[in-house]
Amino acid sequence: MRITVVGTGYQGLVVGTCLAENGHQVTCVDRNGDRVEGLRQGQLPIHEPGLEELVTRNLEEERLRFTTDLAEAVEDCLLVFLCVGTPSRADGADIANVHQAVGQIADAMTDYRIIVNKSTCPPGTADELERIMRARTEHDFDIVVNPDFLKEGTAIDDFMRPDRIVIGSEEVRVREIMKELFSPFLRTGKPFLNMSKRSAEMTKYATNVMLATRISLMNQLADICEAYEADIAEVREGLASDYRIGSTFLFPGIGFGGPGLPRDLATCVTIARNKALDCDLIEAVLNVNERRQQQFLQRILEYYGTGMPSKRIALWGASFKPRTDDLRGAPATRLIEGLRGAGAAVVVFDPVAAPKLRERYGDSISIAPKYYQALDGADGLVIVTEWNEFRRPDYDRMGALMREKVIFDGRNIYTPRVMKSHGFHYVSIGRPAV
Repeated sequence: MRITVVGTGYQGLVVGTCLAENGHQVTCVDRNGDRVEGLRQGQLPIHEPGLEELVTRNLEEERLRFTTDLAEAVEDCLLVFLCVGTPSRADGADIANVHQAVGQIADAMTDYRIIVNKSTCPPGTADELERIMRARTEHDFDIVVNPDFLKEGTAIDDFMRPDRIVIGSEEVRVREIMKELFSPFLRTGKPFLNMSKRSAEMTKYATNVMLATRISLMNQLADICEAYEADIAEVREGLASDYRIGSTFLFPGIGFGGPGLPRDLATCVTIARNKALDCDLIEAVLNVNERRQQQFLQRILEYYGTGMPSKRIALWGASFKPRTDDLRGAPATRLIEGLRGAGAAVVVFDPVAAPKLRERYGDSISIAPKYYQALDGADGLVIVTEWNEFRRPDYDRMGALMREKVIFDGRNIYTPRVMKSHGFHYVSIGRPAV
């Protein structure tokens, strides 16, 4: 099948490459000429484990190509996947890029096309896209909603082995085409769910609201545990063993970040208000998360007090989650800005995000090439992202490098008993401080 993918960001690049890996002829379109030229040479603008090898292989086997020419890409295909960015703004997602893309697709169409929207958009967007296209083309088309459930860091596996495929379309023929397209990924019996376009659009938001709610609730429970000298790690085991609750998204920490969860919760609040609906629970989830990051920063600032301008603080991890270089919405960015604002010298190590840190902060922070080097002369260490290499460090080496043996652990990756045995002042989430 000939497929066009519009957009080569985290979503579009994974979608296009994985479809090519399954034998389809895929053309990925992006208006950024430098990015397209780099992709033609196998140079990826993002870090996603396993993706570079797949891109290289499918380029060599001529199943995957990249272009800036949308009209050419749309000219000879059946399916056009919309994977364009929906940036965050105060009231949720900005879907102007989606509107612009479908208008350009309509102008370029020469025959019937199926437009598959994978960009996260509020319910009712598919109807808006249909109106835009009807005004700009006489050719037949169908709009399909196919929400994206890929997680950065595991996106290849998520696409190849999905939990479910959700399709929003009322046309039986279109549903059958989409079912045929995704059938290789559902051989283990995972469900192919047909629903209305608006239900499919809302499914993505409902999923992210539910996941974010678990995180914020665990963080509030962690505060109670800390106040009463209970251990949230032990409480979590009691919760997770209940089959009605399960174990996922029950880890307390400094809050959720990234481009998706905060944006999608804000969108849900906005669309509820647009219909004069109460949305106080979702607003509370957002507020808890916002407060969480500020509370963690405040604990660090209060510990050092007026001496902060003379301190050197190391951060391990900057990306919003492990296995990605994405700084969008990352809690580390708030910590870096807060510490710098208090006068501290900040040194950061992240296994893959160094180029984006340099692009964002320039010389205003130090970027260490190795994680132990970040500790040299540090007055404190802040654990921000739970990369695997941070989990079993050489504590004696850490203590010898640091000027003060202080750790603020925003991900609870260490054990208080072990920290105490090595002489660290240790602050974590929902557990008594050492």
